[in-house]
Order: sequence, then C-alpha cells, then structure tokens
Amino acid sequence: MENFTPYSAAIGGAMIGLSAVWLMASAGRIAGISGILGGALNADKGDKSWRWTFLAGLILAPLIVGFFQPSRLEIEFPTTGPLLILAAVLVGVGTQLGNGCTSGHGVCGNARLSMRSLLATLTFMTTGIVTVLIMRSFGGL
Repeated sequence: MENFTPYSAAIGGAMIGLSAVWLMASAGRIAGISGILGGALNADKGDKSWRWTFLAGLILAPLIVGFFQPSRLEIEFPTTGPLLILAAVLVGVGTQLGNGCTSGHGVCGNARLSMRSLLATLTFMTTGIVTVLIMRSFGGL
C-alpha cells in the first residue's frame, strides 16, 4: 500500500465525526451531504442558512488548503471521460435509491445504530469492493 496514512486518516475521521456531532447538537440535523444539498435548493428560509454554510465549508476548505499546499490536492484518476461520468451518475442513482449517502448512512446513521443505515453501508461497501475487483480483473476497461 503506497498511500497508507493512518495519522491523517484518523485525524480526518475524528474531524468528520466531530462535525457530525456538532451539527446534530446545534441544529438537530444529520450531516448527510446529499440531503443537505437537496434541502438547500428548496428548504424553508430558516433552514437554508445552515445548509448553505455547510456546503460553503465543503467548497472553501479544499480551496484554502490548495492555496497553501497545492500538492495536497493532486489526484490521479485511472480513467477519464465517459466512465467517470457513468460512475458519477451511478453514485447519484444509488444515493436516491438508498435514501442517503455515505455520510448520512455510514457516519451518522451507523452511529445512531440505525438498521437501515447499517444495511445501506454494507450494500455500498460491498458494491464498491466488487466493482474494484471487476475493474481490476478486466484491466480497468
């Protein structure tokens, strides 16, 4: 494993967990990105501000990091074009079918001991693992 970074992964995971707890404690909301984004577009006035603030943080944080340490944001995708678009569409469809995303189910739902979230997390993790195995078997298509 060439990108094994346990310290930064542990710190990042703790920060995600703390932010999810903070949002639940302060606003009584679950930090599911797809739900936050969907609600930002058509929520009531009082419900829009925290959603747009949350989304702004998701956009601004990497921009700030990129300004000070551009090398931190270098990402290599093993594929391009149509396959990436197909993958993005499939993620969106899966989010709709599963009534949530990895952050809503995997982080917040499992912490609340939600059976629906546990099953959703097992489903998307298994699907991801199987997809990687298939793609590697066929040489990345």
